Parts: sequence; structure tokens; C-alpha cells
Amino acid sequence: MRIRFSPPRPATATAAVALAALVGLFGAAPARAQDDAIRLGMVLEPPILDPTASAAAAVDEVVYANLFEGLTRIGPDGAVLPGLASAWEVSADGLTYRFTLREGVTFHDGTGFDAQDVVFSLNRARAEDSLNAQKTLFAGIDSVTAEGPTSVAITLTAPDGNLPFNLAWGDAVIVAPETADTNATAPVGTGPFRFVDRVEGDRVELARYDGYWGAAPALARATFRFVSDPNAAYAAMMAGDLDAFPNFPAPETLAQFEADPRFNVIVGTTEGETLLAMNNQSGPLAEPKVREAIARALNRADIIDGAMFGYGTPIGSHFAPHHPAYVDLTGLTPYDPDAARALLQVAGTGPLTLRLMLPPPTYARRGGEIIAAQLREVGIETEITNLEWAQWLEQVFKGHDYDLTVISHTEPMDIGIYGREDYYFGYDSPEFRRIMTDLAATADPDARAALMGQAQRRIAEDHVNAWLFQLAKTGVADARLDGLWQNAPTQANDLTAVRWTR
Repeated sequence: MRIRFSPPRPATATAAVALAALVGLFGAAPARAQDDAIRLGMVLEPPILDPTASAAAAVDEVVYANLFEGLTRIGPDGAVLPGLASAWEVSADGLTYRFTLREGVTFHDGTGFDAQDVVFSLNRARAEDSLNAQKTLFAGIDSVTAEGPTSVAITLTAPDGNLPFNLAWGDAVIVAPETADTNATAPVGTGPFRFVDRVEGDRVELARYDGYWGAAPALARATFRFVSDPNAAYAAMMAGDLDAFPNFPAPETLAQFEADPRFNVIVGTTEGETLLAMNNQSGPLAEPKVREAIARALNRADIIDGAMFGYGTPIGSHFAPHHPAYVDLTGLTPYDPDAARALLQVAGTGPLTLRLMLPPPTYARRGGEIIAAQLREVGIETEITNLEWAQWLEQVFKGHDYDLTVISHTEPMDIGIYGREDYYFGYDSPEFRRIMTDLAATADPDARAALMGQAQRRIAEDHVNAWLFQLAKTGVADARLDGLWQNAPTQANDLTAVRWTR
């Protein structure tokens, strides 16, 4: 994610019925894995299996809370919960956090876990040569000190009430010095499941770790299968080749699943701000009027209906609508093609052709085609290139070699990425960075909410990107399964509470 691929054609209701005829009549329970196993479908394949060395959400979707754990973790309701740390306390000046670690924890290779592993992991994540995609999570750490085998002190350069939340990200999981360098292909963590096998292009297999420190999961085995094509995903669920598809790529077929008692359709929220990202350093896109014109050329409602079959909430900035500090800024750039044409004329761009790079998810491929048509209406042509996920990460995210791309940012509360001068948006705003600095140093909830509102307005008024919709979580599962997350407060398929009920 630079081979060109044809985008998948949207499956229609007629196609869905035809597929149903191929895979069998409704009524009989689908074949399933054994009572202690599960087969999950995912659209994207993780490029590696180390969440501390990749920005791909698909990595966390396999390993977060299953294979790797951090000092803290995010629960299904979004709360920050104890992880490898059973408790923590904060000094009166807010500069030092002391974490009490769990005893009796081992890594999957049988080696013990202690405070030195925490020191190693956090220092590795924040090192100058770190490959961590979210190094800013650790930027405020001054030192990490082991105060005994089960106690760690983290000293900050300034008070930061977000530290327990930051340490709950997949990028902050604890790894062992002995295996850190090989986690990309042979991951070793402390979680309830251990790595068994990976077949590239097909699946990753996990098995229950018998030496786990916590409650043993009901599942003994889990297989994550990668199915990028919406039609194939539909057929696999109907045929019983998969037990669940937590982020189902064919929302147009959900009505068929809802009408079938063999399945549960699980609709919830995600942290995924879906946007038409723009390279602010690329030619005409360096001009804010051009970026505003692009935003005004887009009809969010048509994109949500056409790409997501109505599943999605319009947004006007990079913030989740279900967050208490959300500010509705969709009215700042309403759909107005005449205004878009006028802005382009004022900007003096002349005929404009932009490169639109699309990663594999359905929302991107289908949405990209609709966006291209809407931009054409105001005089902007696009050259579409469909990229595989690893290609997108290399060319767009790391290489900044693109004009436009459609992507959903699924990390929780990640508006801070706009303060990163080296980020792939190419946005550089001292004012925005000041807001984020003030936010990090503010503890009062009302004051924090006000600053979050300022941050949302700043990037919206600068028209950094064209924000489209908050991605809905649309999942399909065998009706006999229980414990899958309805919402996605972080990018995870947490299997710790999943079980078969009958």
C-alpha cells in the first residue's frame, strides 16, 4: 500500500441473492469451527505482527489484547483499564507515575516479565531511531525507572493526565528484549493467546497460552482470515467458512443477514474519522482555497449512501461525534459546487489533475470513485491508482508521494497527529501545536473540552483535509457467538471474552 488494481464492484442486492443461492438455502445452521475455536474475517492483512513498528490498524486488529499487552488497556466501552500494571498512582505535582506490575506474568516463550521489560519497551519506543508510528505518545516522558521487579516510575517533563490512555495504545505494548527484533514475523507477548502460524495472503493463527497470568479465554484457537473482496466476504459468511466478520466490507448485504436467524448483525461506532486526505505540500494543494474548493465539491451524503449504504455519520473535522467534546463543523464546508468553482478560479489553478491513491478497504475504493466523479463536476480530474495496503503505507504514509487519498484513521483521540510536522498530511501550524501543548498541560475537564474545540476548528478552518464521515462498525457473526465488541473504541478484535453459547 504500486501495482494498479481494478476496484471491486459494489455488490448489489441481486448479486447478494445470487450468492445466497450458490452457498445454500437459509435455514440450516452454518458450519462452524469447533466449540473452542473461531474463524474471523478481516479486509486488510497486517504487513507485520509487531504493533510497535507499524501504523497499520490491521496489526492491532489481530494482536491487541490477544497476543500483546501494555501497562494499561482500552476496554470495550473505551475506559482505560489495568493491564500488566495492576494499579498506578500520580505524584502531587503530576510529574511522576508509579505503576505496580502484576506478578507471575510470563512471555509466551516462558521467560519472566518484570520492570526491566517495561523500561526496555518504553525506552525503545521513544528512542531517536525508533520505528514506532506513534512516538509522540512518549514525547513527554523524561525517564523510565525500575524501582524493583514489580514497580516502575515514569517521570514526565510536564504534567500529562493522558499518560495512562497513551500507554493503552497498541504502540505502547510491552515486549521482551530477547524477542523484540523478531516480533514482526514471530511475535512473543504476554497475552492470553500465543502466535502459531502465518500464511501470507491468507491467515494468521493463534492458540490459547496456557501460562497466561489472567483468566483463561474460552477459545483455544483463533484464525484470522483475510478477505478483501466484499462478494467473497459475503459468500464466506453465508457458507459458514467464517464465524464472524467484525468489520464487514459489504454493508449493502446486511439486510440479508438481519433477515437470517443464523446471524447477528452488530452495528456500533468506531474511532475512524474517514477523510479525503490532501498532501498540503503538493503543488496546488498548498493553497488553502484549493483545499476548501475540494471540500465544497464533495457531497458527504452521497458518499455515505454510495460507499457505505447509509452507514456513517458526516463529520467536518477530525473528531468522533460520540465524544463529549465534539463540535459539529460540517456547516463550514457544505456541499456547494458553484462555490468550489469560484474558489478554484480565485486560486488561479487552471486545469487541475490530481493523483488519487486508494487503499483496499471498501469505503476507500467505492468512495474514491464517487469522489472522483464529484470533483470532475467542478473541473478537477483525478488519476486513480489502487494500492495494496503495504504499498499505501510505503508510498503514501511514509513516502508522502500522493496528492489525495481516502483513509479512515481508527486510533482513538488522535487529533494530535495534525501537530506532527513530518506527518503525511504535510500540515504545519504553530497555532495548532500551541493548542495541543496547552491541552497536554490542562487537567480541568471543561478547559480541556474548550481546547479540543479549538483544535477541531483550527484544522477545519485551515481546510487541511476534506472530512467525510465517521466510520460505522458493521459486523456480522454467527448467532451462537457471544462477547464480540459492538463498538470499536480502539482498533482491536479482542477475543478475551468471546465464547460459543450453544
